[in-house]
Amino acid sequence: MNDARVAIVAGGRTYSYGDLDRASRRVGATLLGDRDDLNQTRVAFLVQPGFDHVAVQRGIWRAGGVAVPLATSHPPPELDYVIRDAGAALVTGEPASAGVLAPLAAAAGARFLTTLELLERADVPASARSASARPPVRSAPRADAGEGGKVRAYMDRPMPHLGATRRAMIIYTSGTTARPKGVVTTHANIGAQIASLVEAWEWSPADRLLLALPLHHVHGIINGLGSALAVAATCEILPVFDATEVWERLASGEITVFTAVPTMYYRLIAAWDAAPADVRRAWSDGARLARLMMSGSAALPVRTLSRWREITGHTLLERYGMTEIGMALSNPLHGERRPGLVGTPLPGVEVRLVDQSGAAVPDGASGEIEVRGPSVFLEYWRRLDETRAAFRDGWFRTGDVAIVERGSYRLLGRTAVDIIKTGGFKVSALEIEEALRRHPAVADCAVVGVFDQEWGERVAAAVELGAGTTLAPAELQQWAEEQLAPYKVPRAVRVVDTLPRNAMGKVVKPEIASLFSGSTRTEPH
Repeated sequence: MNDARVAIVAGGRTYSYGDLDRASRRVGATLLGDRDDLNQTRVAFLVQPGFDHVAVQRGIWRAGGVAVPLATSHPPPELDYVIRDAGAALVTGEPASAGVLAPLAAAAGARFLTTLELLERADVPASARSASARPPVRSAPRADAGEGGKVRAYMDRPMPHLGATRRAMIIYTSGTTARPKGVVTTHANIGAQIASLVEAWEWSPADRLLLALPLHHVHGIINGLGSALAVAATCEILPVFDATEVWERLASGEITVFTAVPTMYYRLIAAWDAAPADVRRAWSDGARLARLMMSGSAALPVRTLSRWREITGHTLLERYGMTEIGMALSNPLHGERRPGLVGTPLPGVEVRLVDQSGAAVPDGASGEIEVRGPSVFLEYWRRLDETRAAFRDGWFRTGDVAIVERGSYRLLGRTAVDIIKTGGFKVSALEIEEALRRHPAVADCAVVGVFDQEWGERVAAAVELGAGTTLAPAELQQWAEEQLAPYKVPRAVRVVDTLPRNAMGKVVKPEIASLFSGSTRTEPH
């Protein structure tokens, strides 16, 4: 790889692949100290999306550690849970986060280091240049053949003692249990996930990705960052999503690939509608020059897809995946993309639809999606029983129901009612319920997902109060903001006398959902 090629553009600076290589080596060396291998020690890190984030992630891998990315939007209780559940021995974050992370690390018995210590930031990369610099175009490199070849496609010169089957990352996802589960992927899993997308979406060094997604989620880590760096493309990283800033970069005509969640497209459309006519024209003209725009992490409303096509000329490429498997299905890069459908299996991925007994369903019938292949995760961290239950005869049971229509998969929903997809995140209703029940005025509650044009689904909660207590919905939301990530805070709250239950005492959630149909929602602060 040409070390002078532009790898990352972030924070007004441009960093080469050589800069990234040196920074990740420095991180790895600091983490190792006098050892030669972290031996799969978990390293939790809270770093804003940007060059330092990428350098820390790769430095952890270089040292033989397992990367555990923390969400920058999470409050201390959720950070504490991940650090403890992962058994992190090392925690790192930017100096500004030390006030929060250092006490959490100490309480968990972990060592805390700032990114300043890891990267020795006084040594600024000499090759940092103007953020407008464009990389030269050259042909895409081919992945090495044989075992570990796909790993080498996404890691820059890994240390020779690292093996493809070793654990590489733990990403926390909510699943169907009350608390998030750690999804463990190996270096081989990650390599297979990226190689599949590079082939299907034709990534090349000529690409310039605009990335405004969080980097504790597979969409940003694998689909975006990992795929771009695997082929020596350029990745422009925004620390947070800002509709105007995204439009301005798209308008430049320099961006070739953009991927986002439906909520982002909803906000981009709103910003375009509010802009003056001349600005609209400039934005649309620049966006049309991109070669690929994608949507994922939640169902894309047909109205959003159609409106985006009117504005930019792009029919968004929808795909289907999850933390445990990476991406499994994708609409074609070339050819018809039909609204509401998520395409066909990606290269190297096997997909089948089965009934409750695990038997293949007949053509035209719906069934649960099961996935098999090298991209499927290794295990749920320290949850042996849940790992076993997630597989059937070597196939991963996704819990999603679909049907095949004219050769393409259409998602029908979840097999469980307790999974909510909101703004590109999958959250557990049970986890939110447990958090709300900790409020002294709450006797019981039920959380459901309700359709929302902007968020895909919004989190809604029906609450029973304890005898003699009072609690306004806005008060509960404000309290929840201190306990939960922003996308988990209920966006609608209704106080009820009693929750509807069946004869077994179980809450009837369809009745809960009906409480919010057509209601005025109470927004969190």
